[in-house]
Amino acid sequence: MLKTEQLNAAYWLAKVADADRVLLSQQQINTRNNTTFARQPEMTRLADVPQTLSATTLTAIINQASASPEQPRYYADGNAVTTAQWQAYRSNLNSDALPADNPVQFGLVVKRTDLRSMPTTDRVHNEQMALDLDRFQETALFPGEAVAVLHQSRDGKWLLLQNYHYTGWVYSEDVAIGSRQQVLAYSEQTPFLVVTGARAYTSYTPVQPAISELLLDMGSRLPLLTTQDTGHNVHGQNPHASHIVKLPVRNSDGSLDFTPALIARQQDVNIGYLPYTTANVITQAFKFLGDRYGWGHDYDSRDCTGFIIEIYRSFGLLMPRNSGQQGEGSYGQNIRFTADSSHSDKLAAINEASAGDLIYRPGHVMLYLGSDKGEPFVIHSVHDLAYFTDQEAKNDADASPAQPELYQGILNGVAVTPLTPLRLSADSSYLDKIYAIKSLR
Repeated sequence: MLKTEQLNAAYWLAKVADADRVLLSQQQINTRNNTTFARQPEMTRLADVPQTLSATTLTAIINQASASPEQPRYYADGNAVTTAQWQAYRSNLNSDALPADNPVQFGLVVKRTDLRSMPTTDRVHNEQMALDLDRFQETALFPGEAVAVLHQSRDGKWLLLQNYHYTGWVYSEDVAIGSRQQVLAYSEQTPFLVVTGARAYTSYTPVQPAISELLLDMGSRLPLLTTQDTGHNVHGQNPHASHIVKLPVRNSDGSLDFTPALIARQQDVNIGYLPYTTANVITQAFKFLGDRYGWGHDYDSRDCTGFIIEIYRSFGLLMPRNSGQQGEGSYGQNIRFTADSSHSDKLAAINEASAGDLIYRPGHVMLYLGSDKGEPFVIHSVHDLAYFTDQEAKNDADASPAQPELYQGILNGVAVTPLTPLRLSADSSYLDKIYAIKSLR
């Protein structure tokens, strides 16, 4: 039974000894990131992207980013995507006549934008018609994020981009193209501001609408400017009560430029990364509590892995985008389970875990909060929800499936839940499927 007081970070932090102890210094975090990039093939340092790509290499990248699904896809009206419609999508990939050498460009994202597996705004769904889950939606990119520009769609409206952990299609007007040196240097500039709230916004300005009330997600990193750089009038406002950040903007020809923007000091931001402590991990997680679930960062929100990534980006820790890449990845300290691992083995390991550790089942990740009266609790961004209403029967392996009543519904948000009652079906629990616990300490 979930209690109201459990919906508060302070409740869980009261159970943690030495919650303010720094777990990794910034130098250690940088070392951890280097290890992650070295070990995880899906992670790419943009500085290592080559100047050009061969037609063979680029074709392989396009085919991987825009692979045809194994299962049929449907539009919201229930009609299946036809062969002709798939052919139109694939034609827009523009991969049938690539030159021998394809120069790589670089750019900065100028507004929060969707990264998709196909160059289209069409939404498609699986056979279960879960309309919140657009199967073309992969993730999102954020203002100031550096990208390598690999290719352009046939209609010229989309760019195939690679960021540090994903490749996909982005609407071209959301990216400004600069030189390789400009883009990479921007990402390294100091001092910098980090968004530490679930979201922050630049201040309103009628002078430059492109940067007015711009949405910034947790973990976004933006270089700081001073009044020596800008003077005391920034787009019609005195900056004395604001942070001045350097934002990328897109010129009419698509090229990169920069402008100052203000972020009011009352916004939830920090100069530099937050110290990596258990207190900060849990506090950051609870800033998302109640947010709507957003598959692939849809709905200006986030899914289970996006939730985890943004929390840890607040400290400068980087990791792969998808839950399987994270859970199966060798970075961090990992406890692995097999099909032969018992519930008691898993529960014993969970009870030894630290608050802020990550628990993985196929397709999902949860952040461990601690235990309460012997029950482990997690916070996670989760779409659907299932559990036995007869809690006495939930772990009874000998009980007839007809005895307990299985509730199946939608949670569709960031929530605190006990772990052991959660089900995937009447015959399968979360606990059955947990395969890893990862610590980034």
